[in-house]
Amino acid sequence: MRGSEFAELKAFAAVVERAGFARAAELLGLSPSALSQTIRQLETRLGVRLLNRTTRSVVPTAAGSRLYDRIGPMILELDAAVMEAVASTGRTTGTIRINTLGMAVKKIISPRLGRFHMAYPDVMLDIVVDDSLSNIVAGRFDAGIRVGRRLEKDMNVVRLTPDVKMIVAASPSYLALRGEPTSPVDLRRHACINWRLPGRDGVSRWEFEKKGRKIEIAVNGPLIANRQDIAVEAALQGLGIIYAYDNEGVDQAIELGQLKRILADWSPTRPGLYLYYANRRHPSHVLRAFFDCLLDKDEVITTRRTST
Repeated sequence: MRGSEFAELKAFAAVVERAGFARAAELLGLSPSALSQTIRQLETRLGVRLLNRTTRSVVPTAAGSRLYDRIGPMILELDAAVMEAVASTGRTTGTIRINTLGMAVKKIISPRLGRFHMAYPDVMLDIVVDDSLSNIVAGRFDAGIRVGRRLEKDMNVVRLTPDVKMIVAASPSYLALRGEPTSPVDLRRHACINWRLPGRDGVSRWEFEKKGRKIEIAVNGPLIANRQDIAVEAALQGLGIIYAYDNEGVDQAIELGQLKRILADWSPTRPGLYLYYANRRHPSHVLRAFFDCLLDKDEVITTRRTST
């Protein structure tokens, strides 16, 4: 394969992954017009249309999807091989693409950005906040961060945080007006701030556990959100009761008296945050450096996850 042909394929993969020419061109260091010309050359050479273009979106055709499914993982492997070769010279350089939950950015990644950059100034971090459970292999991400029970199958995983408690809380003003529930079934008579998992139509049922007894409750209220920071703000303003992870700013609001925790003896434990990456024998040198920074450790121990 000639170098120009590989460049065309890499450009095509970037357009598919970024769902558009502008963002792909920025990644590749090209102008959108030059990138568009490259894709036209590829389509002409292959004799098949690979992308359907409209004024609002760019999506692969059936032929384009089949091509991307084959070349996407190969390009990812080539990029990793190049980074490892460079690392052997003593330099740590390259780009790390991370697909992560919003709460993981706030809790784990953001506080360490400066330290990682000072240690590895030649490494570019490409962080995509995505609560919709995108496939990291299809999206050519080096790694992803999810809660434990939402991990993809057949991945190597690294625990980032301990398991967490789910917290039910409400503002003092709301409880003064509506009263305080004493059992999960009482929530059916209250205004509750519902949670919808990204990419799903229905709202999540609230799960409770006490001395081995488990209950799931369907609640109603004035707001449905797919981001917990929105739900927390709604609870602070007295719209209703919230059900949230204790690392979403709820604990701080409780300490300040802005929220009051309720049904504490019914709070279940949920898996913490995990970093995961495709099942290769070893992560690249630059990816391992990122692992080390997130863990505040010198070494990373991985295990295989075979089920969700």
